[in-house]
Amino acid sequence: MATHKALWKVPMFKFFFTPKGVRGLATFQHACSPKVCIVGGGPAGFYTAQHLVKTRPDVEVDIYERLPVPFGLVRFGVAPDHPEVKNVMNTFTQTAQHARCSFHGNVRVGKDVTVQELQESYHAVVLSYGAEGNRNMGVPGEDLDGVYSAKDFVGWYNGLPRNRHLRPDLSCETAVVLGQGNVALDVARILLSPVDILKKTDITQPALDAVSKSSVRRVLIVGRRGPLQVACTIKELREMVNLPGTRPEMVVSEFDGIAEKLKALPRPRKRLTELLLKAAVETPGEKELERLKSDKQAWGFRFFRSPVEVLPSADHTRVAGIRLAVNRLVGEGEGARAEATGEVEDMECGLVVSSIGYKSLAIDPVVPFDSRKDVIPNTMGRVQNAAGLYCSGWVKRGPTGVIATTMNDSFDTARTLLHDMDKGILDISTAKPGSQGVAALLHKRGVKPVSFSDWEKIDIEETRRGEARGKPREKLLDVGEMLQVAWA
Repeated sequence: MATHKALWKVPMFKFFFTPKGVRGLATFQHACSPKVCIVGGGPAGFYTAQHLVKTRPDVEVDIYERLPVPFGLVRFGVAPDHPEVKNVMNTFTQTAQHARCSFHGNVRVGKDVTVQELQESYHAVVLSYGAEGNRNMGVPGEDLDGVYSAKDFVGWYNGLPRNRHLRPDLSCETAVVLGQGNVALDVARILLSPVDILKKTDITQPALDAVSKSSVRRVLIVGRRGPLQVACTIKELREMVNLPGTRPEMVVSEFDGIAEKLKALPRPRKRLTELLLKAAVETPGEKELERLKSDKQAWGFRFFRSPVEVLPSADHTRVAGIRLAVNRLVGEGEGARAEATGEVEDMECGLVVSSIGYKSLAIDPVVPFDSRKDVIPNTMGRVQNAAGLYCSGWVKRGPTGVIATTMNDSFDTARTLLHDMDKGILDISTAKPGSQGVAALLHKRGVKPVSFSDWEKIDIEETRRGEARGKPREKLLDVGEMLQVAWA
């Protein structure tokens, strides 16, 4: 009996309790439990962590994020006037507060700690760091003042620290957005939205001040293909159509023959095209016509156009217009491609926002990277030729889809990882130090991580500042200030 008592006091065993009772037994007080590290605290990272901790009762997960704040594109990419999309942060918070999940902000993987060092401390490393780079237009004049990538412009009004010094000049009448996806429509909508709507959102105060003084009254949304290939969703298009104080301004001839093709379209594309046709070519009723006449702002799609050159002002310092190649389509439907006709068209504008896509960047020399596709080469989330390395989200498949797409993709990677654990493809028999090993390295290098409870102090402060302005939150824009609040 004494022997049994002595064994019971040694902290070598841990039972895992669930609503169904005892699920299993782990030895050596977590020493031999599978330890997984996730690089990136955005949707892909949190969804991967969520599936891991929910599915396997002994796995421990650490999420490393370069910024002091979590949630990635949900915080910095979702438009301020889409608060319902940001509700997913509640789910991510539950994951971060799970007993077997920890958040470590303010840690730059590839700089503060290498991927190889993470592999030495964890049984598996999942790369979920998204797409931080911009795709260039590759045309003369894109470096002129007044030309911005959509990623930077969105980062500016959403409070991404690296974009806080952006000072877009909104003194022009016409802005051109290149690209016709949801992000392009977000930019157009923010430029034209009534200030009374925006001031009730979490748009940053500098952006709100700039938009309130804006002279932009017309936004043209340019795409290289036609109405049947437009990349936005019907929800985003409907928001543009219903935006107070604005009217659609289309080129009717660009819709020739589209109505005849409606019957053959898949339902989602058909509904989107019907709404687009209604906005472009239908004659409005008398009441609607009166409203449209009083609207002082306009927006519109311009199809079959590709940028050739950004035209400079007389002093060659800033944008004064954009030269567009006129295209024709080769092929049909989603697979149709644009081909230049040789014609060009000049469009006067004082602001150009390029929304032609994000791209992932290589994070560490030890990680394989396809610089042509800008993704980590992988098979079902397993990084090719790199045992113990996995990936999820945009760095896995490219910067496409909505948050639900990322959720499903991340769950797939988590399932692959768990399968590899179960089948012995991933060796979890040897004890790994996990976050303790990484913490020792970071301490030596003078790097202090931000825990999730530290982030909650930032959250409280941002909410307090927002309430003072009648907003849901006022984001801190400077990393130094974030850290000061976190560690207060």
